[in-house]
Amino acid sequence: MADYKIGDIVEGKITGVQPYGAFVSLNGTHGLIHISEITNAFVQNIHDHVKEGETVKVKIIDIEEDSKYSLSLRALEEDKGREKPFSKEEEAQGFNILKDKLKDWIKQSQ
Repeated sequence: MADYKIGDIVEGKITGVQPYGAFVSLNGTHGLIHISEITNAFVQNIHDHVKEGETVKVKIIDIEEDSKYSLSLRALEEDKGREKPFSKEEEAQGFNILKDKLKDWIKQSQ
């Protein structure tokens, strides 16, 4: 079994597709791409995006205690164009800007 960590980009094979997501075999272990992690766009029919037997590159976004992997195709779309992932400071900065603006937006709406 491979020793993966959150943030790794790995290749796997889709072993099953259900209305809620796709199961992926990863070198001796398995993970799930939830339907919300398929793409940024609305997914009406998951079968339009992934097929059983297809090989895909996915990003590991979470690992549960029993080595269940949460995977994402969408995260790879978001990473395109960026040379590196957002740092914790960049993420916090983005949230703080929204938090500061929220006060103004509430005042404007009243």
